[in-house]
Amino acid sequence: MTLALLGMYSSIRYNHGKRVTVMYAGLLFVSCGSMAFHATLKYTTQLLDELPMLYLCAIALYSLVEIDKDVKYGLKLPAIIAMFQTAITLIYLFWIQHPAFHQTSFGLTALGTIIYAHKRLIQINPCNATQRTLSRAHLFGHMGMWGGFLIWNIDNIFCHQLRSYRSYLGFPFDGLLQLHGWWHILTAYGSTNCLLYVHMIRLAWHKQDQLFGVHYYMGLFPYISTVQPKKID
Repeated sequence: MTLALLGMYSSIRYNHGKRVTVMYAGLLFVSCGSMAFHATLKYTTQLLDELPMLYLCAIALYSLVEIDKDVKYGLKLPAIIAMFQTAITLIYLFWIQHPAFHQTSFGLTALGTIIYAHKRLIQINPCNATQRTLSRAHLFGHMGMWGGFLIWNIDNIFCHQLRSYRSYLGFPFDGLLQLHGWWHILTAYGSTNCLLYVHMIRLAWHKQDQLFGVHYYMGLFPYISTVQPKKID
């Protein structure tokens, strides 16, 4: 939630557009849904944990396609994206209630976002400083998402063994083997860096990238803020 709120604050403060603000609001929606599910462990709140991930990815894709200040495709593009996401939601709710369907749908939406982000990256031809910022966000995004996915699968496969190890270690060291918790931390960090990547591409498109950079609140939480001018002796 902290990562999402920092992104929303940055976008609103520096007037980076409603599309960027809504993108971070989508991340906040995901975190609230995940918190609700783990607090109740009910199927309805599980959907609030899973489905917003799709919607967030769709918002990021829309932000990349409609990158100009003036909307190019009008209501056609959001209508198409909304219909696609609604179809996935209804199928998942009433027909194919299997995690593999959700994962595949999310993967396809994410793939479209990645492809379009790469297309925009080629079009903007960023300066060296922006390229370094984008490369870090890209690397940390993939490390967080794929690392979290790997840990999540390890936790599912070796659940009983990990439980016995945690019992042996005891408090507080047993928390180090709470891999499901690490999955949430890594994917939160990874998804935030993915949004920072999209955010910086939009700034570079509008020739504002050299005015902003990624900063870290408390040394941990990344967000975009103005670049401090270097002192000249």
